[in-house]
Amino acid sequence: MEEVHVERPKQGLTCFLAYSIFSAVLGMFQFGYNTGVINAPQSVIEDFIVEAYTKRYGGIKEEVRNRATVIYAIAVAIFAVGGMIGGFGGGILANKLGRKRGLLLNNLMGIAGACLMGFCKYPNSYEMLIIGRFIIGFYCGLNTSLVPMYISEIAPLTLRGGLGTVNQLGVTIGLLVSQVLGIQQLLGNPEGWHLLLGITLCPAILQLVLFSFCPESPRHLLITKNREEEARKALRRLRASHHIEADIEEMKAEERAEQAEARTTLCQLIRTTSLRNPLVIAIVMQLSQQLSGINAVFYYSTVLFKNAGLSEEAAKYATTGIGVIMVTMTLISIPLMDKAGRRTLHLWGLGGMFIFSIFITISLLVKELIQWVTYLSVVSVLLFVVFFAVGPGSIPWMITAELFSQGPRPAAMSLAVLVNWMANFLVGIGFPALNAGLSSYVFLPFSILLAFFWVFTYRKVPETRNKTFEEIAAIFKSREDRKIFGDKPSGSDTEESPM
Repeated sequence: MEEVHVERPKQGLTCFLAYSIFSAVLGMFQFGYNTGVINAPQSVIEDFIVEAYTKRYGGIKEEVRNRATVIYAIAVAIFAVGGMIGGFGGGILANKLGRKRGLLLNNLMGIAGACLMGFCKYPNSYEMLIIGRFIIGFYCGLNTSLVPMYISEIAPLTLRGGLGTVNQLGVTIGLLVSQVLGIQQLLGNPEGWHLLLGITLCPAILQLVLFSFCPESPRHLLITKNREEEARKALRRLRASHHIEADIEEMKAEERAEQAEARTTLCQLIRTTSLRNPLVIAIVMQLSQQLSGINAVFYYSTVLFKNAGLSEEAAKYATTGIGVIMVTMTLISIPLMDKAGRRTLHLWGLGGMFIFSIFITISLLVKELIQWVTYLSVVSVLLFVVFFAVGPGSIPWMITAELFSQGPRPAAMSLAVLVNWMANFLVGIGFPALNAGLSSYVFLPFSILLAFFWVFTYRKVPETRNKTFEEIAAIFKSREDRKIFGDKPSGSDTEESPM
């Protein structure tokens, strides 16, 4: 049967599309906020745990303090455990309930977790804090699976890269807001720390209200639910136009390709040869984000700056500067995503991070010998963050959704998000021991990993810019047919390396 090709009109960012993306990306804001919010008031929270524990059980002050440190560490780590479970369940929820209903119902989890954390101070219950952190982690895990999926499916082809970067913009703004609100003069104090944790209730309620007026993903309606008229209605609202035949034809072409294959479960995703290559790429891309060393900077930046020779006050200001730089560079990268391409920006990002991770190691080694090297250390950390924001910060979330057609996409997103959260958890738990063991060489393992990720991206990752989901799937099919997955990508699969 001859394919019908419909000329694609120029598509821009409409008001309703911007509204839908803003409403969805509040979920990624929550991920960023709840990742960073627990760090600033650490000593205040530990004091609360000491007080609560002593009132119940008594005990020697030093022993109670040690127990409080362990309980605080559990409250920090349990967030990632909840995130793993939530992220892994995102694909199932997306298929069963749809992207919209899944996100709406998820906000009930966010409200419950926020209430537990916000009110834990009054009954002196650190158990409420821990359970609240677990529920918020589950909530954020579902968001990291559902939000990128939804945005990639409603975005026009020509804007998909830039709009996909909005996921990371939401995360970085959330991190920055948590850093600002967490300073001692605002909420990072004994009177306000519980409000700092509980204020995450507000974005959850806001998304619950705003997202109620957004449409379901047209791609989900047409391909998964076979509701073409509803999909057309949703597209007309999102595009603010009746010229939607190109989008409909693209979805139908994807549906025909999907119907030629069996329905994809998680087990089938892992076993299917044609999906193995994009799955490996998706997993390694997620690892390139979390094992790049960026979480070590996020979690322990104040300690790193103090080790480099800054005073405690200067180190805190430098840490806030990291949040500002993340937001600024993510904004700058939005127009670049559909101009330079995902693969090119990821290579630039990883390459820059590798170079400045080496500079960080050098500055930590010679800081006692040369005084001005303190400034080199600060500049190196800040530029390390700049290059993260250019590529690895946003591209893994986006490209995972792009590498798969509608059928395997939810299962692939679930697995990729699970890997992302597991790596996040490992870095958060393992970095203090790594720092104690390697001291000034602490960034060397990250340098080695960054070099590996750069080579992998150069050799294996295709350029997905301005390609339909069907065209991206065809790249992997052609690679499989030619049996060259282990060889250098051809010009049709990738663009010339920028380095």
